[in-house]
Amino acid sequence: MSLKRAFDPVVDANTRLLILGSLPGDASLKAAQYYAHPQNAFWRLVGGVIGRDLAALPYPDRLDALKAAGVGLWDVIASATRPGSLDAAIREAETADLNRLVLGLPKLKAVAFNGGTSARIGRRTLSPPADVQLIDLPSSSPAHTRSLESKAEAWSVLRPFVRPV
Repeated sequence: MSLKRAFDPVVDANTRLLILGSLPGDASLKAAQYYAHPQNAFWRLVGGVIGRDLAALPYPDRLDALKAAGVGLWDVIASATRPGSLDAAIREAETADLNRLVLGLPKLKAVAFNGGTSARIGRRTLSPPADVQLIDLPSSSPAHTRSLESKAEAWSVLRPFVRPV
C-alpha cells in the first residue's frame, strides 16, 4: 500500500479562517487539487460561506477567491497509508505540524475541522492561541450523508470569520 501525502497549505498572512480536512482522497490526489471529487460538496459549501460560486471557477481561481476572503486550507494528516478514500481506512498516520502553521498566521481567528476525523486529530494535536476559535463541521464528503442544506446551515457559522469578496 502506497503512502499518501497531504498537499501544501493554502494560506497567506491575511488568513483569518483555516479549514482543515483529514487527508486528500484518491480523486484529489490524482487531480492534485483539494476536494476534486465531483460529489464532494466542499466548494459549494465554502462558496456559500464567502458568497461566491466557487464550483464554477477554474481551480487556481478558487484558491485565489479563498485567499481574498481570508480562508486557508490544509489537512491534519501529513501522510498515511490508506486504500481508497475513506477516513476509516487511514493507517500509520503522521500528523501535520498544525501548531507551526497556526503560529505563522497573525490574523487567524478560527480553525474549522471538515469532518469528524479532522476534528478528532486536529483537536488532539493543535494548541491554538486563546483568541482562536475551534469549530467542528459536518464533513463535505459524499460519504457523510447529511443533506447539502443541512451541511450548509452548519457551515454558515464560518461567515463572521471571512472577509467579504
